[in-house]
Amino acid sequence: MFALCDVNSFYASCETVFRPDLKGRPVVVLSNNDGCVIARSAEAQSLVKTGEPYFKLKDLFRRHRVVCFSSNYELYADMSNRVMTTIEEMSPRCEIYSIDEIFCDLTGVRHCRDLTEFWPRNQSHGSATHASDGWGGYRPDQNPGQTGEPCGKKMATADRRGGRSVKY
Repeated sequence: MFALCDVNSFYASCETVFRPDLKGRPVVVLSNNDGCVIARSAEAQSLVKTGEPYFKLKDLFRRHRVVCFSSNYELYADMSNRVMTTIEEMSPRCEIYSIDEIFCDLTGVRHCRDLTEFWPRNQSHGSATHASDGWGGYRPDQNPGQTGEPCGKKMATADRRGGRSVKY
């Protein structure tokens, strides 16, 4: 059994993890030189699309109290390392796929615990130290692990072609 864990709105989550005052506020992260939007919190996704130029959005951002951050790649690398380390501590074998995604081999884990309980434990294990809002989708094989993504981000649990998605 393989799982693909993905942190939702990773860059925006990293920016807000140490700023509890921003909970519930729309947050965006801007590209190098603040050219365009490259990441959006869930609250900002209905207001702006990724890739839109920042200079065209300033009035909209003011009206909706959108908080903007310049990209901080050192922070994102550090937070990614924290997330990956936490997941690697709980899974027998892992393969980092991107800055906010990791495949986990869960062979044998389901004999010890229900997999739907595995991801919520991961969130509570690390939420005080890093961005941990995300989802885990798991399937018997590694390649189609991303097939859980569309439903995993929208609902708590869903069956999909033999796999499961769990929001954590």
